[in-house]
Amino acid sequence: MKKFGTIGIPMHISSFNYSDYFRSSCFSSVSPFSIIPKTLKFCPVYPSSMPIKRTMNIKNFACFSSSAVDNSNTTSSSIDAPLQIKPKLKPWLLVGLGNPGKKYNATRHNVGFEMVDAIAEAEGISMNSVSFKALFGKGHIGNVPVILSKPQTFMNVSGESVGPMVSYYKIPLNQVLVIYDDLDLPFAKLRLLPKGGHGGHNGMRSIIDHFKGSRDFPRLRIGIGRPPGKMDPATFVLRQFSKQEREELDLTLQVGLEAVRILLLQGINKSATFVNSAKRLEQLG
Repeated sequence: MKKFGTIGIPMHISSFNYSDYFRSSCFSSVSPFSIIPKTLKFCPVYPSSMPIKRTMNIKNFACFSSSAVDNSNTTSSSIDAPLQIKPKLKPWLLVGLGNPGKKYNATRHNVGFEMVDAIAEAEGISMNSVSFKALFGKGHIGNVPVILSKPQTFMNVSGESVGPMVSYYKIPLNQVLVIYDDLDLPFAKLRLLPKGGHGGHNGMRSIIDHFKGSRDFPRLRIGIGRPPGKMDPATFVLRQFSKQEREELDLTLQVGLEAVRILLLQGINKSATFVNSAKRLEQLG
């Protein structure tokens, strides 16, 4: 009897079948090698007198399973799994509609601007950049990238700003939230919908036109109420708020801010439920 290599397994040279030994060794509890290179240059159990193939690829031997190889210094993920790269998140575009200029500040038609300003202040997003005919800023809400925008094109042609911005950043329409005033909602009431028409709002009509007729984008409507008596709606929307209305609107903007956070982080269903809940103010604490 003679021992070959360092494994110390006795066998007769004349009867040694190295193929069978490979199979039996590899399925035993002890691996024949402490370290197995990808390409084997020699086998320690072969007698030097035997005519063997000096170079063998490990793939030729099915016995080299994960149970037979010492993987103490490696992990299966580092060997088998490809490098996982997380896809870059597309930003949300949050657009508030209004008219530019001091003349229109704090008017009913500009509550969309005010909502975006409230989001920017709460989330620490600067709105000092100018591009795509808009004041805009970039930041995050939670881990979600956002672009805040206040088109400076005047309300009725808002699509001239929003359309090109969406195209440039390749933003899916279901991630474009348009925030605007609504005469048909009671004052300071919010309504969040995943899609819909323009409802006679010229700013929304312009945006839909620049989206090639698509209405499949969410919108947050802020109620400004109906004009009193026979007042022309065009005049009414350019009026400022009374002191009492301002206090009530400020609370509504806080609710809107929370609704936007829920929308981006938890989805539109939960956000819409929050917006439409009678207890939403209590939820804000």
